[in-house]
Amino acid sequence: MQSDPKPGAAEPVGGRQTFFGILVALSASHMINDTLQALIPSIYPVLKESFGLTFTQIGLITLSFQLTASVLQPVVGRYTDRHPKPYSLAAGMAITLAGLVLLSFASSYTMILVSSVLVGMGSAIFHPEASRVAHMAAGHRYGLAQSVFQTGGNLGSSIGPLLAALIIVPNGRSSILWFTALALGGIMLLSRVGGWYSHHLPHFRKRAATHPPSTLPRSAVILALSVLLALIFSKYFYLVSLTNYYTFYLIQRFGMGIQGAQYLLFVFLAAIAVGTILGGHLGDRFGRKYVIWISILGVAPFSIVLPHVGLTATVALSVVIGLILASAFSAILVYAQELVPGRVGMISGLFFGFAFGCAGIAAAALGRLADFTSIGFVFNVCGYLPLIGLLAWFLPDIEGASRRARRLEREAIEADSAT
Repeated sequence: MQSDPKPGAAEPVGGRQTFFGILVALSASHMINDTLQALIPSIYPVLKESFGLTFTQIGLITLSFQLTASVLQPVVGRYTDRHPKPYSLAAGMAITLAGLVLLSFASSYTMILVSSVLVGMGSAIFHPEASRVAHMAAGHRYGLAQSVFQTGGNLGSSIGPLLAALIIVPNGRSSILWFTALALGGIMLLSRVGGWYSHHLPHFRKRAATHPPSTLPRSAVILALSVLLALIFSKYFYLVSLTNYYTFYLIQRFGMGIQGAQYLLFVFLAAIAVGTILGGHLGDRFGRKYVIWISILGVAPFSIVLPHVGLTATVALSVVIGLILASAFSAILVYAQELVPGRVGMISGLFFGFAFGCAGIAAAALGRLADFTSIGFVFNVCGYLPLIGLLAWFLPDIEGASRRARRLEREAIEADSAT
């Protein structure tokens, strides 16, 4: 593992070097960010009991957070492609912190919705710019870089329910304030990352200017992006059925307590965190299209069977599903970035935003469906969603073109460094 050079080092971003120190810092900040965000769905059983909420109202809480992030992220990404804001990462974390503080004091359902909107705003600022910095620090290991970054988020999503079970459930909603120290640490870390980003920004702009344009026709790019968005829809609608309603499913079907169900949610989310890092490495090595195929469609046999088995098999299948499904987003995001070179922020914002939007709509829609039917029915229906992965057949093979583009980019940067 290479260590990062000092700020005055001559080697530009975009050479052969991968800045692992920056990637680890981004992953850690992503973990903090998503840990804080995961506290909201993790305490849904507490909120449901305290405020007498329906499943529809619970879904609307997620919708308010996810829809805010969904709408704002492409806008933020497009704006920062033209006007990068290195220290906006820390600002996004600060807004998330404000949302959690408000949630801890919320005395009405309206205040809960407002706090979730603030958390969504913080996420909308954080994700596109953090993904851009991961792209800057990647060298030419883009899949690995995005996986390292994404793994932090998945770890945070898995730690959130565990911390909620250990701290918030026994001590009450006001104990959310204990997490302000974690948020402040994240703000300090992202301020350091922002300094590195600001220093290397001229080199990144030079690298972006030398990247050759896509050779695919516009219609082929639009078709491929549409397929990728359909796969994101499949992944996140199914994922939300587990992240939002898995605890309720375990409680209703197997008679588990809230804490026990949250521990098993942690197991599922931890499996996602483990699988994520593998997906980026495998995509760099064997091709992202193959990883996309396996990560979406490969889940189907397990997701279809899951609602029909006992508790032990349910836990085992959830781990397998998490491991396989985990690699999808990093592979899809880097594939999309290669489809539209030079628009890292816009593409990151589009796909993060669409993922958040799908998750928000899914949370509300599945909550409504659960109110009219049952949680078990929701799991049965959602089990068939990974079959949408068959659409990956229509993705063009861009791996060879991307490798050639990266080789030309390296040669241009090395020639510039030599002079």
